[in-house]
Amino acid sequence: MNRTSRLCRTVAAVSAACALWSSAHAQAPVTYKVIGQPAATGLVQKNVEKPFFDDFAARTGLNIQADYKPVDQLGIKDTEQLRVMKAGLFDIVSLRVSQNSRDEPTLLGLDLVGAAPDYATARKVYDAYKGVLDTRLQKQFQVKLLGAWPFGPQILFCKKPVASLADLKGLKVRTYDQNLSKFMESVGATPVPLSFTEVHQSLSLGVVDCAITGPSSANSSGWPEVTTHQYGLGVQMAVNAYAISMKAWNKLKPEEQAKLQAAFTKLTDDIWAYSQELTIDAMDCNTGKPSCKLNKPYKLVDSPLKEGDKKTLTDAVARISVPTWAEICDKANKSCSADWKATAGKVLGIQ
Repeated sequence: MNRTSRLCRTVAAVSAACALWSSAHAQAPVTYKVIGQPAATGLVQKNVEKPFFDDFAARTGLNIQADYKPVDQLGIKDTEQLRVMKAGLFDIVSLRVSQNSRDEPTLLGLDLVGAAPDYATARKVYDAYKGVLDTRLQKQFQVKLLGAWPFGPQILFCKKPVASLADLKGLKVRTYDQNLSKFMESVGATPVPLSFTEVHQSLSLGVVDCAITGPSSANSSGWPEVTTHQYGLGVQMAVNAYAISMKAWNKLKPEEQAKLQAAFTKLTDDIWAYSQELTIDAMDCNTGKPSCKLNKPYKLVDSPLKEGDKKTLTDAVARISVPTWAEICDKANKSCSADWKATAGKVLGIQ
């Protein structure tokens, strides 16, 4: 064999080896680091969110795995999610909207106190507002909005008899954002900001008299063990969101981006439906009704809603919620309230 033939064979072998290596390398799965909802929040996290990320490649149709951990198991506060995403420490976040609104007030436009007291209205607000929010998150934090969903109506759980908003006067009430705190002050309560994981002990020790969350989340975290009354006035919907870092998003081909977005659209649609089912069941379970199926049965007193309280909450949107939020948000984002009024405000009839 002459020198030219040997050289050609060597080149061919090297080329073949390189092709095999490139193919194997291309097929190696990517792993996304994912921040999940707190495990303490209950069945949405356990039965819908976690299984989605555990089976991420199959659900998305992409060669991507997810290293998923609930935020309360990461040693990260749920108020710090946008900061750690911007720092590039994670790829996808199950975003606690109200909790991160101090870093980005625009977020709270999804869930102002009294603005969306039911699932249908909350969905209209989200559909109208999502483009505005996505643009802002991309600009400020380099993350893209993939979808949003609600835990459900946020109601009162109290260790003292509460049958109306008037009964909150002088009581300490756990809140989780500035908008809600302002509303609680307006009815004579003292707002006490607490993270979700701090609430059970705070109720037990008397740090707070009442706390606000969704019926199913309260059930999963045992709040009925340390309270006596449930008052079902839904002040907010506890909207949460999914977002991906622009760095991870931009590495995907357009067809891969479309697959990922479709998977998250299905996930969030599934949660909208499941959340509503859980809320109805948890309201029954918390008060020990025989219709309880999905949640744990307790024996809380369920105080009937007062029509006057419904009006107080509705009136608070234009009187308290929007002005209070707009003042804060416009300082951080000049077009904030104007953008909200042109989108979410339009569907709510608030200008």
